[in-house]
Order: sequence, then C-alpha cells, then structure tokens
Amino acid sequence: MGYACLRECLADLEAQGQLKRVDAELDPCLELAAVQRRAFRAKAPALLFTRVKGTRFPMLANLFGTRERLRYIFRDSLATVDAVLAARADPAAAMRRPWRSLKALPGLFHMLPRMAQGGSAPVLECRCALADLPRLTCWPHDGGPFVTLPLVYTEDPRKPGLDASNLGMYRVQLAGNAYAADEAGLHYQIHRGMGAHHAAALALGQALPVHVYVGGPPALSVAAVMPLPEGLSELRFAGLLGGRRTAVARDAALPLPVLAQADFCISGHLLPGLKPEGPFGDHLGYYSLRHDFPVLKVRAVHHRRDAIWPFTTVGRPPQEDTVFGDFIHELTAALVPQMFEGVREVHAVDAAGVHPLLLVLGSERYTPYEARRRPRELLTAALHLLGTTQTALAKYVLLAAHEDAPGLSARDTPGFLRHMLERADFSRDLHFLTRSTGDTLDYTGSGLHEGSKLIWASAGEKRRELGLELTSAPDLPDGFCGPRVAGPGLLVLRGPAHSLGRGEPDPRLEELARVFASWPGREAFPLLAVVDDPEFCAASLENFLWTVFTRSDPATDSYGANARIRARHWACDAPLLLDARLKPFHAPPLEEEPAVARRAEALAAPGGPLHGCY
Repeated sequence: MGYACLRECLADLEAQGQLKRVDAELDPCLELAAVQRRAFRAKAPALLFTRVKGTRFPMLANLFGTRERLRYIFRDSLATVDAVLAARADPAAAMRRPWRSLKALPGLFHMLPRMAQGGSAPVLECRCALADLPRLTCWPHDGGPFVTLPLVYTEDPRKPGLDASNLGMYRVQLAGNAYAADEAGLHYQIHRGMGAHHAAALALGQALPVHVYVGGPPALSVAAVMPLPEGLSELRFAGLLGGRRTAVARDAALPLPVLAQADFCISGHLLPGLKPEGPFGDHLGYYSLRHDFPVLKVRAVHHRRDAIWPFTTVGRPPQEDTVFGDFIHELTAALVPQMFEGVREVHAVDAAGVHPLLLVLGSERYTPYEARRRPRELLTAALHLLGTTQTALAKYVLLAAHEDAPGLSARDTPGFLRHMLERADFSRDLHFLTRSTGDTLDYTGSGLHEGSKLIWASAGEKRRELGLELTSAPDLPDGFCGPRVAGPGLLVLRGPAHSLGRGEPDPRLEELARVFASWPGREAFPLLAVVDDPEFCAASLENFLWTVFTRSDPATDSYGANARIRARHWACDAPLLLDARLKPFHAPPLEEEPAVARRAEALAAPGGPLHGCY
C-alpha cells in the first residue's frame, strides 16, 4: 500500500536513513536552491529544512534526487503499473494470456478516485495568506519567488469532472513584477492541457477556476509530469502509481474538487488580461525572460496543520528533474509503439535540455524491394511524433532504422549519433519545418512559442569512417579558429561573436561552409558546430549536446555547401554546419552568485549543519 500523504513518505525515508533533518536557519532566497543543487549532485538524502527564514513552514528538498529513492518510494506499485500499461499497449496479448494480467487488477481499482472519508480534507484544516508561503528564489535574476513543484488543477468548463481534468506542473510566480498581494503569475507552456481548458473558458466568457496544490502523496508529482495517453487522467494514474485511490473532497466555498491529502491548496481563478511573468532560471540552463502570461486571482490559501513545502531547482541538466525524466521513460516505454506507428523507442535527450533533441528508433519497411534503402517510413513516423503529445516540442528529430542495426538503442546517445553520422547523406536526409511551434522556454527560434524543426532521418548502409582526431584542418576564414574534435565525426571551432538580428543568415558562416565543402577531410567529420568556447564544448559529449542543441535554430543556424535557399540542399559529402554561438537575443546562461556558492560550500564543511551530505 502506498503513502497516504507526504508525512508518511518522509517518516519511512527517515527510518531508512534516506532523509536528513536540517535545523539550522537557511534563507529561501538563493541559499536553499544552491544547497539543493549540491545535494542532488552528491546523491544525498532528502533534506528537511525545519527553520526557514521568513516562513513558519518546513521545506523539503531532493525528495526525488536519486533513481534508487524514486523506485523505493513506489516499490509496492511498480509491478502493477507495468502490468496495466503493458495491457494497454497490447490488449490482444493481455486477452490471450489473462493470467499474466492478474497483477493489473489491483491497479485498476486504485485508478478510481474516491471521496475522502467523511468528506474531510486535511488540506483544508488551516488558512494563511499568500505572503506566508515560502519565498523560494533559485537564481540571481529570477523575477521573484516561484513554486517549483506546483500541481496545477483545472477542469474543462464544457464537461466538468475528474475525468476531463488536468493536473500539470506549470510555473507559478508568487510575488514580484506587477503582481498584487493576492495575485500569482501562472505560466503554462505551449502544448499543455491547461491551455485547452483556458481556451474553453474564454470562449464561454467565464473565469477559469484553478487550484494550485503543493505537496501531498509523491505519486501526484510524478503524474503531473507524465505524458499520458488520451483518456487517462493524471488523478487516475496517481492512484495507480501511488498504490491507493486518490482522495478528493468537496467544499461548498470552492469551485473545484479538493485533493484532500495535499499539503497546500492555493485556490482562485484566472483574471482577464495578462501581466509580465519571469524571468526564471529554467531547465534548459538559461533564463526564460519576462513575458505576459495569465494571472491567478487568489481567493484562499489552505494548508494542513503539519504542512511541508517540497521544492526543487531547475537549471542546466542534469538536475532533479532528470531523475523524473528517466523514470518516465522507463514507465512509458511499452506505450511508445502503440502511440506512434512504426516507432520502437524514443529518447528526449536530457543533456540537450530534453525538448531540443529527440532520438528515435523506428522501422523502414515501406520499400524492401529497393536495392538502396533510403528513409521513407521514418519520415511518416517523424511527422507523427511532431504532431502529438510532448514530442511535438522537439526541435531536432533524429531517426534511425532498426533494420540497419538491430542492437541499436535510442537511449545509447553516443552510439546513436555515431550510427547517424556514419550513414548521413545530407542531400536526402534533412527535412525542415521552417515556421512551427516551439518550446516556450527555447529562445533560439523566431519568437516566443515559435521556431523551426529539423527531421534528420538516415537509413541504409554505412557510408563512411568517422574521424577520431584532427590530423589537418583547412585554412579558416578570418575570425574562426581553434578546431577541436568533440567526438567521432564531430568537429567544433571558435567563431566571432554573433552580432546579427534574429533569423539573419551570416555571410561569414556561408563562407566557412564553402571552405569545409572542399576540404579533403570533410567525409570524416560530417557535423560541424561554430561555438563561443570550443574547449568547453569538446570536453565532453554532454557539453557538446547542451551547447549545440540549446543554442541553435535548425532553419536559421544550419549551413552547408550548395545551399540555394534557406531550406537548404546539400551535396551528399558536404558537412552540415550548425551555428551554436550564443546570440544577442538569447536568454543568458545560469550562474550562481559567488557569495551564495561559498555559503553553500561552508554549510557542508566539517562542523557545518550539512556536513557529509554533499
């Protein structure tokens, strides 16, 4: 049986030595976030801060900080989750072998939300003001304090009820900018379920009621970030994963059902009009800047008597949300072939910021009679992936055919890239969507929510041996220098600082592409990147992936030989050159304040309250 509330989970973790209490007073402005990041990197226990400056509520960090702890928390239900999702992925197999699906039966029961016993809801026991809540600020240039593990609940006003509800993890700014004392910023990104509910409310001329929960059974947090198939609500999945039915209650003063075992409930409705929200240090490793987003008019803040405020920090991967991502990949692997015809495996690469780079292992079966195989079915799969669920936010979509390498996995990032580069024929393999929707947090495109996409699909025999070291280099144009090998077939070099406007092609990059098109060593290095710091970029594959794919827009930052128009055509042996310099219009990378970093290190020194944790 899973945990009924957060307190039960923490008591269990503490008994297992997986939670440490910190009684020293710490500041939620920058200091706690710096501690949390170090605790995550050290694979430390969960940390419960009992004295937090400016608030009476304890704060919890690093709850999901290790894969082992996440699996421990859900140890009693993982087999049931696997059985339910496997049956959903292949119903015919489940019917042929019903005895193998017996493990799914308890899970089906747990997926039914229940009314809290006696209609009571611990989350409604007490009330406080919005200003009483912890004011967590994670990065120096954040626009104010944020809720970093919010559970935002809405319902479709056209068909209210739990089954048409949405529970999402959307950014909530508690103060700063132009917010009044009873207002909070609500930043939901593109391609999110809450957007459809808000659109329906606007069409009906109604205010959209919203509940923002914090804390509660850990299964709620995982469910809120799951890319669930159509028809499976987050509340049902939370019951399945948590091993007990999700408890809800009704209160006459509130327009929405109440998640009874949450720690906090901020209730209100979205106001007409928008207000500036942000900046905020985000999971790509940069600040998302200030933009107009909806405003939550807060009517009440409720909390449990023993309420605990869980939090995390996002930034350049890996962070705590990396563990979430790996866990989600594991849980949903069986559903991928059902959701996407011809797709065997997908991998949103965390090191590249998740959405910028999607690796896909598919099938290539459309024309088995062709003497020379080429991508055909892979293109159909790519368009499907870009047309539904959160894979629609992918910017670079790289697809390989399972038939070319039966042992290949999309989870093996170095092996997958090598496979693609060995087979690349850029005269046929690259397909651009030049004006499309983009991740709200990605500033490389043509505007907010806008950008381009590149489908790179390769199939067929190996075409080349990839270079592992640079024995010679072409004479580079003025301003370019320092070529480095970043991996098999990967070359990076320093370029002059970017000074052009958004979307303007750079003649210097055009010239550089022509130089490499005639370079005798071009076949060994099919992918080139111009960066600000080639030494950093080449130091590890993670550095390469983060730099190149978070700082480039496919349509405007791709260069190659024989390009006639911006949707380019390459000679098959000409390298693909990506402009991955930081542009003037990009959001800046995240950096800690030196004084805060020194304080976080001192807390873990001998004699400090966090000695031995990181």
